[in-house]
Amino acid sequence: MHELFVTERARQAHPELVAAAQEHGARISPVTEQAAAGLSETVTPQGIIAVCDLLDRPLAGLLAPGAGLVAVLVDVADPGNAGTVIRVADAAGADALILAGDSVDPHNGKCVRASAGSLFHLPIARSRDVGAVLQECRAAGLRVLAAHGHAETELDSLDLTAPTAWLFGNEAHGLPAAILRDADTAVRIPIYGAAESLNLATAAAVCLYTGAMARRRSSGG
Repeated sequence: MHELFVTERARQAHPELVAAAQEHGARISPVTEQAAAGLSETVTPQGIIAVCDLLDRPLAGLLAPGAGLVAVLVDVADPGNAGTVIRVADAAGADALILAGDSVDPHNGKCVRASAGSLFHLPIARSRDVGAVLQECRAAGLRVLAAHGHAETELDSLDLTAPTAWLFGNEAHGLPAAILRDADTAVRIPIYGAAESLNLATAAAVCLYTGAMARRRSSGG
């Protein structure tokens, strides 16, 4: 954190936050309520705005040896969806999340809020080159599974105890055909009711948690 803009109201409401920022070397800049509203993206700003370093890391070296569960978002455009998947991946114990292709910036305000703090817990990288992302996953010993609503292989038919990278595609178009061909297996979540499909964040939650629970059962964790 480099600088903290804070209104008098926020300083009185959260003195411990201001003190902690100051202790860590951030410059504290008083601002008016009007200025805070101009700096914030929310309708009702809290009166505290921080200027911080970006959180994403380089793709190279992101995946530590022994990584068992990784989420990859490919061309995901909606920041709310991306933030929710970051939150889900964190909750499922994923080792990292990668935003590939033309995916949204994880520092987008809506994405940050949707992640509910998980953006600060999970190693995250961005790369325009989807092929490089898959190569990095395979180099780390991960099997690549692609979530696809029309795949022949159903989720509940797979052994998910092996280290896995899950690919999730664009909200409207899914994963590109070339990416589906490059994946080790395309996987469909079975739908038992009358719903036509699942949205991106829900599908990611089902896949990531199914894999996480399978690995925990196999390891006795």
